[in-house]
Amino acid sequence: MTDLHARHKAVLPEWLALYYGSPIEITHGEGRHVWDADGNRYLDFFGGILTTMTAHALPEVTKAVAEQAGRIIHSSTLYLNRPMVELAERIATLSGIPDARVFFTTSGTEANDTALLLATTYRRSQQILAMRNSYHGRSFSTVSVTGNKAWSPTGLSPLQTLYVHGGVRTRGPFAALSDARFTEACVADLEDLLGHTRDVAALIAEPVQGVGGFTSPPDGLYAAFREVLSRHGILWISDEVQTGWGRTGEHFWGWQAHAENGPPDILTFAKGIGNGMSVGGVVARAEVMNCLDANSISTFGGSPVTMAAGLANLGHLLEHDLQGNARRVGGLLIERLRAIGAAVPAVREVRGRGLMIGVELVKPGTDEADPKAAGKVLEAARDSGLLIGKGGGHDTSVLRIAPPLSLTVAEAEEGASLLEHALRSI
Repeated sequence: MTDLHARHKAVLPEWLALYYGSPIEITHGEGRHVWDADGNRYLDFFGGILTTMTAHALPEVTKAVAEQAGRIIHSSTLYLNRPMVELAERIATLSGIPDARVFFTTSGTEANDTALLLATTYRRSQQILAMRNSYHGRSFSTVSVTGNKAWSPTGLSPLQTLYVHGGVRTRGPFAALSDARFTEACVADLEDLLGHTRDVAALIAEPVQGVGGFTSPPDGLYAAFREVLSRHGILWISDEVQTGWGRTGEHFWGWQAHAENGPPDILTFAKGIGNGMSVGGVVARAEVMNCLDANSISTFGGSPVTMAAGLANLGHLLEHDLQGNARRVGGLLIERLRAIGAAVPAVREVRGRGLMIGVELVKPGTDEADPKAAGKVLEAARDSGLLIGKGGGHDTSVLRIAPPLSLTVAEAEEGASLLEHALRSI
């Protein structure tokens, strides 16, 4: 692995992050496990950043990819594409957005980029509301609406972005309030912010902040925001790149925890739908999606192969009720981790829902984030045979746990035990 690491550093950017002091090359996977080039087997609790949604080497997906590749790999959106139409039909129905239209991209970044293009064009404004601690991608426009400094390398922006309170429940000026008062305070902050600006295009928000450390507001906060936004004609973009497809267990989409005032105007998705294939997309009601008055195509978005993978993967997810499995197994896992955390002074909080769980680490006896501890736990977990992620808005001090949605109870218990060992080792 030393030789490959040296070759990596010689030709790839310094800012391209790698996990571990001695990075690993993952060569193959099956189910919830992967193997590295040295033959070591790992229980995968991160799924390629929440992307391996159902399972590694899922037979239905690999068969669909192989069969489609044997017919035709590429045609572009200039031609009719049956797998793309079929997947769009399913997603439009599942989205909950009336008279929905679907546009496919190759990533979540590109999906959010498209959503911002639609919102600013529709509203004739370049002003965007975003949440503090948020992450929406790595393009120039999505970096400019990212409220997490660790992932926002430039202050230059094509948009005027204003940041709103509410994405982080247990930190910040409203943390000590009850859920109801917290929501009231965040709505008041939004109202005040809108009193100092005009013609805002949209609010973009992750129902559960992914890179930000799996933080979320009380249920209903975005519904309360929506009531305010609607009075001003402002669109709501729900970034479901990490929360979509049932990962939270309780709902198929993250926005459904805030559904009192209906679905979002625009919904973005990516990651899990392709189970590793490059699929992203945008869903919007027809008048918003069709507001562009220039021609456009996508060379690689909606490719026959990735659409075939998405169809097979989504079918498997629905037929096997993996959302229900995320709710049941995720509920057991989070309670087990909370019991472990209660006995480890470095654990400030275990939070999340379904199979989207964050473990926040601090210096014992304080509220000060401890990114060094998070790095040590990441390494110790790998040494024990467990792959996890890390993130957070306070110097990357949150362990991110997001296994494939087919995780079994036995695997959840195994992973919890391995993580407990890693936590205690520091």
